[in-house]
Formats: sequence, C-alpha cells, structure tokens
Amino acid sequence: MPPAAPPAPTPARDGVRGLRAARNPLLLAPAGAGLLTAAVFVLATALARSHPLGPYTRNVVDLGQQYLPYHAYWRAFLLGDTHGDAFLNWNSGFGAGFLGDIGTYLSSPFSLLVVLFPADRPELALYVITALKITAAGAAMAALLIRLRPAAGGSGGPWPLAALLGAAYALSGWTFNHGASVPMWLDGLIAFPLLCLVAEWARAGRRPVLGPLVVAVAWIANFYTAYMATLGAAVFLIVRLLTTDTADTAGTGATTGTAGTTDTTDTAGTADTAGTAAITGSVGSVGTAAITGSVGAAATAATAATTGSAGSAGSAGPPATAATAGTTGVRPRLAALLRAVWTVGLGVGLAAPLVLVVFSGTQYADPTPETVFAPAAWTELFGRFLPATANVDTPALFIGTPALLLALTLPFNRAVAPRVRYGWTAAVVLVTLSLQWGPTHLLWHAGASPNGNPYRQAFVLCGLLLVAAWLSGAPGVPRPAALLGAAALLGSLALAARTSTDIDAWSYPTAGAALLLAALATLLLLLRGRARTPALAAGAAALLLAAQAGEAAVSGARVERQQRADVAWAPRIGDWQRAVGAEVARADAWPAYRTDPGPLPGGNEPLLLGGEGADTYSSLTTENTSRTLDSLGFGHYAKGRHPETLDNPVTDAIFSIGTRIRSEAAEPVRQDAAPRGTATATTATVPPLVTVHPGRPAAVDPADSAFRNQELLLGSSVYALPAVRRTGTTLTARCPAGAEVWFWAPEYKGTAALAGAAPAAYDGRPPATRAPMRALGTVPADGEVRIRLVPGRKPVLPRQSVGCLDRARLAAAVARLTATGATRVTATGHALTAELPPGSTGLAVVAVPRATGWRCAAGSAEPVSARSHRGLLAVPLDGRATRVSCSFRPPGVRLGAAAGATALLALAGTALLARRRARRPEAGSHEGRQEFTGRPHEARSPAQDADYAARRTGA
Repeated sequence: MPPAAPPAPTPARDGVRGLRAARNPLLLAPAGAGLLTAAVFVLATALARSHPLGPYTRNVVDLGQQYLPYHAYWRAFLLGDTHGDAFLNWNSGFGAGFLGDIGTYLSSPFSLLVVLFPADRPELALYVITALKITAAGAAMAALLIRLRPAAGGSGGPWPLAALLGAAYALSGWTFNHGASVPMWLDGLIAFPLLCLVAEWARAGRRPVLGPLVVAVAWIANFYTAYMATLGAAVFLIVRLLTTDTADTAGTGATTGTAGTTDTTDTAGTADTAGTAAITGSVGSVGTAAITGSVGAAATAATAATTGSAGSAGSAGPPATAATAGTTGVRPRLAALLRAVWTVGLGVGLAAPLVLVVFSGTQYADPTPETVFAPAAWTELFGRFLPATANVDTPALFIGTPALLLALTLPFNRAVAPRVRYGWTAAVVLVTLSLQWGPTHLLWHAGASPNGNPYRQAFVLCGLLLVAAWLSGAPGVPRPAALLGAAALLGSLALAARTSTDIDAWSYPTAGAALLLAALATLLLLLRGRARTPALAAGAAALLLAAQAGEAAVSGARVERQQRADVAWAPRIGDWQRAVGAEVARADAWPAYRTDPGPLPGGNEPLLLGGEGADTYSSLTTENTSRTLDSLGFGHYAKGRHPETLDNPVTDAIFSIGTRIRSEAAEPVRQDAAPRGTATATTATVPPLVTVHPGRPAAVDPADSAFRNQELLLGSSVYALPAVRRTGTTLTARCPAGAEVWFWAPEYKGTAALAGAAPAAYDGRPPATRAPMRALGTVPADGEVRIRLVPGRKPVLPRQSVGCLDRARLAAAVARLTATGATRVTATGHALTAELPPGSTGLAVVAVPRATGWRCAAGSAEPVSARSHRGLLAVPLDGRATRVSCSFRPPGVRLGAAAGATALLALAGTALLARRRARRPEAGSHEGRQEFTGRPHEARSPAQDADYAARRTGA
C-alpha cells in the first residue's frame, strides 16, 4: 500500500509568523547594516566636529555651491513657492531650464524629504538625506550579500557578516571622499547592489516586472552613477554566469519562486568544505541544498525543463538531485543574459523622459576644456586602500582593513569552489586595471573624461571587493593558509603605498589597530570551532565590529578634516543669508522687474535666497548663456558653468534688475561659525523685461569690448572708451570729469586701484575663473585716469580695459526703452507674455538668454523657434502685433516621453506574459478540487508523478 499522505500543514499564527519574520536573516542583514552604517556615519561627523554635530561647515566644494541651494529651491518648488515650474527656473541665469537640473541633482526619491524641514534649515535637511542615502546603500549591499550564499532550506547565511560587509561598502573611502560631498552620486552607491539583485533575478528568470522598475528608479535617481552601477552589475552577472550553474527557469523559476541556480562546490577541498559545514552549523550534505537554493521537486522540474525526461535521455538511473539540477550549457546562460539586457532596456526606457532631457541638455551645455586622462601612480592607488586618505585625483578604495583582508583570502580559500575563486579574483583584478587604462576609463565615464575626479566609478570596485569578501567568509572562517596568504598581500600593498602622498598620519596606526582587532577576532573564531563556546563567538563579533566600525569612523572624520583644509568651502547658513533673503522677499516684484540678491560666499544665491539674477551653477548651463554673459563683462567660475552676478547699472538696465541687494560681512567668514553681515536693498528705474529695438537680429561678439557689447544691447552709447596707455604696472587714460571708471580684465589676477581709491580684487584664472568688470571710482576734475595694478602674475589685459560711464546718458537710454517697451508683462511657470505699444516695429528683445527649447510668436502667429539678438530672445515685429509671447519646452522631452510610453507598453506586455505563464499549470499537475475540503489540489512535480506511477505499477 502506498504510504498515507502527510497531513496538511496548519496555518501559522500571526504571532509565530511575526517571530519568524523577525528572525529572518534576509531582514536582519539589511536592518543591521543600515543601523550600523547610520551610527558610524553620525559618529564620523561628530568626530570631525562638522555641522550639524559640530561648529564646522560641511559645505565643501559643490556641496555648498550646488546641492545646498538646489535643495533649498527644491523645497520651495515642491511647496509651490517659486515663480517657475518643472520646465523653467526663473531665478537663475536670467531664466534657465529646470527639468534637466531636476534629473541631474534632485530626482532622487530621498530629495523629497526636504519638505519635512524648515525653510531656514536646508543644511540639516541635506545632511539627513545624505545619511539616509548612505544607510540605504549599506542595507542594499547586505541584502545582496545574504542572498548570494543561501543556507539550507532557503534561509539566510551568516547575517552578521553580511551586515558588517554591507556597512563597509556604504562607509567606504569613496563615500567619505566623494559621495558625502556630492550627494547625487550616492544614488549610484545604492543602485549598484540593487542592480546586482536585478541581475540575479534575470539569471533565475524571476521578477520580470519588478526588475525593470528597479532599473528605472536607479536611472531616474541619478543616471550618471547609475550608468556606472549598470556596468558594474554587468560584470557581476558575467562572473555569476561563469561561476555558477544556471537552470532554465523560463517555465519554473518565474512561477515557483526558486532560484534555479547552483553554486559550484570544490570537490578537491573536501576537508575544507567539511570544516565550513562545522563552522556554519550545517550538517551532513545539507550544504549542497543550501548553495543551490532549490530542493527536491523544484530541482527536478528545472532539470526536466532543460534536459527533457529521463526516459528520452536513455537513462534509467535515479531522479536528479539538487546538486545536478542546474545546467551548464551555453543556452541557459545566453537566455539569462538576454533577460538581463531586456530588463535594463525596459528600465532605461522608463527613465527616458528624464534621462533624455538631461542628455539633450548636455549637448547644449557650456563645454569644458578637453581633459586627457592620466592614470594615478600605482603607489598612490595602493595607498587609497588604507584609511584616512583623501584625493580627488586617485581612486578612493578604502573598505576597511578587516573587510579587505577577508577579500584577499578568496584566492587562497579552498573552501570556495575553484571556479568561484578564480572568477571573482579575475574580475576584481580586471576592474582594477580598467580604472587605469584610457579606453576603459572612457567606457566607465560614458565616453567623456570628466574634469576633475577621474575615478568616480571606484565605488563599483569597492562593491566587488566586498562581494569577494562575502564569498570567502560566508562558508566560515578561512583556513590559516588562506589568512596568511591574505596577510602577505595586505602587507605588500601597505609596503608599496608607503611613499604615497595621500597617506595621512592616522593611516597606518588606524589600519594596524583594526588589523590587530581582526586577528584577535579570527583567533577566537578558530577556537570556537573546537570549543563551541557562545562567549567566544560574542567576543569575536565585538572585536570585528570595533575594528571595522572604529576604523571607518576615524577614517571618515580625518577625510572631512582634510577636505576642509585642502579644498574650497562655503560657510554655514546664518543670519547674514537670512537677512538677505528677507530683503529679497520684501522687494521682489517679478515680472515687473528682477531682484538680484547679490553675491554671497558660496554662490547660487537666487536658488538659496530667492530673487532673479545671473548667478547659476549647473552642469547644464548653456553655452549661449555663458558666452553672452562673458561678452557683457560678467565673471564666471567652473570653466563657464557658474556665471556670477555683476553689479553694473548698464547690465541692470539690460536685464531689468530693478532692485539689487548689497551686503557686507560684519566679520571675517570662518569655517567654524555661521557668517554675520548686513543687507541693504537699492532700487533703480529700469526698462521692462521686454523692450523694442530697431533693426534686425545680430550675433554676439565675445571678442569685442564688453563695454561695446553692453552698448549694442542697450541700444545707446553710454561709455567713453579712451585709449589706454600702459607703463609697467600703471594704466593711464583720459575721460570726462565725474564719469564712473570701470576696469574690465577677465584674465587678470591681482588688484587694481584708481589713484586715491580703495583697490578692487580680480581673480582671473583662465579657463576656470573669469573676473567680472568692477567700478574703481570717479574720474577726477582734471580728467586724468591713473590705475595702479598689483598683479599676482604677469598681467594679461584686453585691448579696451577701461570704460567711463556717463550716468546721464544711461538715464536717457532707460527712459527711451521704457517708453517704447512693453506696457505689461506677465509670466507663468515656463512662459512669458508682453503687451506692446501699437505700431511697434523692429525687434522685441526679451531679457532672457536664448536657449534651445524657446519658441516665440508675435500676435496670433504660430510659435516658432526663438530668434537671438546678441544672445537674448528676439521676436521680429511688423508693426501690427501688439503682443509677443514666448514659452520654453526642454529639448528631448518629446522624444523622452515617446520612449517612456513605448517602454511602459513593453513592460505591460511583459507583465501580461509573466502572468499567463504563472497561471499555466505545471507539467504533471492535477487540476480540480479535493473531494472533502473543496480546496484545489497542490501541483505535483514530474518527480512526484514518476514516483507515484512506479509505486502504483510495482515497477
């Protein structure tokens, strides 16, 4: 008689289910990694005495100049307190596209949290967002690691190790040296382990809908580092395909939920494997099932799906076991690779509405000088594996000495299958070499070598090293031979790095202390393998935690201190900025005229404080905006992508700046205190935003005198342009008495002073920095202009460096433009309309830099691509139109929307196909309902059917 069927399992109670969930390693690993990461990051901030846990500013480099102002503006935008919309930002650059900036700086889901903080605390908001991103990266890496080597019965492996290594990834040298000061890149840090999980799903034929959605979110959050993370995930997938057996799960994995994969075991290392099983608590041959992640019927089903039935194979042997369920042929691997490509293609397509706008924006952005990649010396690269090292020109590869030591044991660890050892070792070595080779450097950076920080992709190598560490440590403590081999490699690396200029005074002592604690922990674990004493395990865990976390905290604090000392910084936000913001709010009258908040330490003031000015700092600042403002005497930073404001009455008239905030610091600006200063609003009569000029559109001439370019846009001659004589470091000229003397020398570095007046500082350092023109004083009664230069290097001056402004002529020009200009101007989110006097002819010039995406029309005519008049928007007038209108649509938005819609349809089709496959009954299953319970019969696998048939027939 056949044996009685086992009783149906009783449903677990909610309390039992909750207890099991709380003990699930798949949850414990990411939760532990997240908590540890957050604690160590906050501790590092406190040790560095950085705001908000100390008095010192965190606003180094672009953190203070870009990300802080953008997040302040983002909060106002989300709450509906801005003049512009998602297409256009009226505050910056006299009107700049905003959708591309959203995709570059603000599209991370974490950025939405800024609305939870007060308007005057953007620094705190950005710090919390940064900490949460780093925490999420640690949790994501732990979630990946714990799934790479599942234990018996599908439960997790040593989750404390996964948590520790996940935190090591999130607290790497790359995070402290680059990610913490460029928060948008942290989304790539999160994306890499998530995309590796997507690769695992594609390899197993699982989650065909969730996978593309994860890819889409990663690319939307920050497409630049997501691209690097995608390349890293491709490396991960290739190694996994080459080092594991892949089951054809097209018909099983997607429906049964099994992993359908088999890690290769080391048949030559029986003793090591047995030792591993003893350490990890596995018994008998359960390790095989643990590695495969599928047992019994699921494994047999996978075998049947890929190889056919046993009868057709001509074999009458026993059923296939979990160890042989996987297939090692090319077809399953190729199928997995194609699934991964399809998944990534769908995800990138879903992100296209934002990604293509950013990509299109880069085509029109101000180009930076071409950079030739120069690889770092190997001694410098080796030095970056050590703690407390910081340099933007070398790869930040610190992951913690204990984690690095564990990763280095992989080549020597015979408890790991040879294919896994050699495959992952080769992957790490090749990726390291790719950092140093020009063609692969360009591949990592999407074909364009970046200006500064040429190793932005180093976080991928950090992640791969930690995967190697997990694969070596998950089976148990590596044998002494492997530990000695890793120690030899680590010692050689540290010895080779001794001459690196990046080595800090804390590097070797911190690494040595961490190594000593790790060695003691290893000794305790080896003793525990014999004694099985819980106290030894607890002591080892505490030592490892102290080693890894303590080293990361010290390293992070030292890196922050080095950055404050070595790179540009901006002060914290304090009463000075709040005073300027209050004056701007009181004076703002947009669109009747603009209100410029003026310059403050840091930059991007219109985003941070409100108002409408020239100052903007974006990777997508258009070339036309930069060239137009340069030609008018404005200065810039960041090789043209950061135009700065110009306090000049002529340009104020051109751009309709009716109120200007002038402020002064009450004391020297310091790193360890919020700045204090005064702010005063000055109002002047200026023409409207839309003025009427005779003639036809003309091109801007950057090579011409800035004074002359201002006059051409104003439409009147307001400067006296004298011949300038130069004798050594003295310039002399003659101008009308009482005129204002302006000195324009964009490439000059030093000071310039009119006789008897205070000197004005110039900081021209081409091509990075261009100095704006400045007023030096008033022409004396005798008309003699004498300017004394104190140059920092050999002065380079333009042909027409001196202009003398006649205020009476300027007032007359303003009156004329006001009389003939727009009588009423209205502005919406990304459009502007102006009512003109009847009979207007010539050109309606809109005080907005012309950029691709602007469309304008006169009267009821159809909008066409906007014309340009010396760099500004222009609309030809025929005397009949009394209204002009212009609107902005970001380039790439239509193509992106079409690509996104296509990808969405493809995803819907994928979901429908997956649903139909899931509903399709398994081969050999029996549909219908049980006689007494009315419940559906559970599906039987082919192995169960074969076994039942044999017992019925007596075969």
